[in-house]
Amino acid sequence: MERLPTRNTIPQRLGTFGTLTEALDYAAQGETGFGFHDGRGAVTRALPYAALRAEARALARRLLGAGLARGERVAIVAETHPDVVAAFLACQYAGLVPALLPLPTAFGGRETYIEHIARLAQASQASALFVPAALQSWLEPFAEGAGLAIFGTVAGMPVDEAREAALPEPRPLGEDEIAYLQFSSGSTRFPVGVAVTGRALMENIRSILQHGLRLGQDDRAVSWLPLYHDMGLVGFMLAPLAGQVTVDYLSPQEFARRPQLWLRLISAHRATLSYSPSFGYELCTRRGRPDPSREAPLDLSSWRAAGIGGDMIRPQVLARFAETFAPDGFRGEAFVPSYGMAEATLAISFAPLDKGFVTDTVDLDRLEREGVAAPASDGTMRLREFALCGPPVPGTELEIRDAAGASLPERRVGHVVVRGPGLMQGYDNRLEESAAALSPEGWLSTGDLGYRLDGQVVITGRAKDLIIVNGRNVWPQDLEWAVEQSLPTARSGDAAAFSVEEDGVEQVVMLVEARGAPDSATRERLTTEVAGLLRSRHGVEARVVLVSPGTLPRTSSGKLSRSLARSRYLAQQPADGTGPLAPSFEATPPG
Repeated sequence: MERLPTRNTIPQRLGTFGTLTEALDYAAQGETGFGFHDGRGAVTRALPYAALRAEARALARRLLGAGLARGERVAIVAETHPDVVAAFLACQYAGLVPALLPLPTAFGGRETYIEHIARLAQASQASALFVPAALQSWLEPFAEGAGLAIFGTVAGMPVDEAREAALPEPRPLGEDEIAYLQFSSGSTRFPVGVAVTGRALMENIRSILQHGLRLGQDDRAVSWLPLYHDMGLVGFMLAPLAGQVTVDYLSPQEFARRPQLWLRLISAHRATLSYSPSFGYELCTRRGRPDPSREAPLDLSSWRAAGIGGDMIRPQVLARFAETFAPDGFRGEAFVPSYGMAEATLAISFAPLDKGFVTDTVDLDRLEREGVAAPASDGTMRLREFALCGPPVPGTELEIRDAAGASLPERRVGHVVVRGPGLMQGYDNRLEESAAALSPEGWLSTGDLGYRLDGQVVITGRAKDLIIVNGRNVWPQDLEWAVEQSLPTARSGDAAAFSVEEDGVEQVVMLVEARGAPDSATRERLTTEVAGLLRSRHGVEARVVLVSPGTLPRTSSGKLSRSLARSRYLAQQPADGTGPLAPSFEATPPG
């Protein structure tokens, strides 16, 4: 199947539209679009924007013909598939509100997933639910009980030509209406629906295209990011559409099986733009470069914006990736650390282009005890390296505030708050939570901690995850990364640190997925090594608990959920739906 072109036949417009439907109407006049690829990298569907528009408009009439009324919600289980994209945009044309739901890959079994989707569909007040064919039998009992007007696959949506022909022309969603519901990742709580208006979406898209990435006519994107996550949905579906850019898609499942295929698509299509959390770069580095005796070489020289976002940025991971793939043309200067979240539609800040990732190395003792990101000196014993994530995008304000709400100077760690035109309207049907997150003056409390440096924002972690030990603020990722870097068998995400209160004292707990620990002697040695490492390197007395590989809970976007790990630890509930949290594994006492 012939691939879609990179260069277009119409003048490029970088998000200068009022709504998504206006953007697609314009993009449909050109030749670019979305290409979908299988696990071998072959194109399974080339979908020009013109064909996408025609499919979306036809599906919009079918939705209205099935009895859905303007403003009703349509839940879509968002596999990486042309039907999902068409259904999302059909809702825009029909005046309906789409809500993208996750696939079951991040959940612990069939029943857990069904329960999760049921809660999300109910929370979104969905009148319709589209699912992949493979999941239809799973979710059919819920759909019947929920009384949904429409349930099934997009392809199986019935056609009533006579009824549809009698309908008036659909009226698309307007700028000040909710364009979609984006469910938060759920790293610290059950996911809630983020309500994003068309106006906020297009404002954020313009910031991404014009300022963050500075798109041009020769840009092309590759993405494996899930479409139910803000970085996949906005960053690599809606923003490219509004910039008339071609995107080549690989599903997250295929990426997990063959991470190198991501790089092969970038190489084969001469892509210039692609993003990933740190773990995606780490997976590629672990697999290494292609074997020249068996595989064609890579050429990553076209990749000008290798973005990092979606989780804490790990400088060592990026450095290893750059070193590993430098012989294949990858330039470290291509890295673009970024900061964003669903509540801000997506983008809050971008590091300057063509500078690579710039880090700030600070005195970890002062950071923990004083909340000051003091530069490390030659005599500093404990160091911590953070990535600078750039200044806020134009029109967005960012402040660092203390617990009382006072603005802090540079290098003082505090709560990150932002204000700007791209923020959410609020959490859908959650008035109290919306009021807690958004101040009357329009400031969004991000839930993150960080500091300012030379006009750029530096993120240090989530406020709810912070561990307080003897007056010290200990970041859980510091403990987790120390364990992962020290254990030869450990992978990214194999450790979870949190604290619990025992007899009025904060007790640090470290859960570690025990890969390669088949017998009790090995497990005992491993727990002793981890406890000793945390004691000597971080001065933390921790209870180390070994858990089975694949046990630690994840969010729908693949991030570690420390809050869920903690609650399961406290309740001793199954972490993967198949057995105890730590079957036959013993916790080591602190000290």
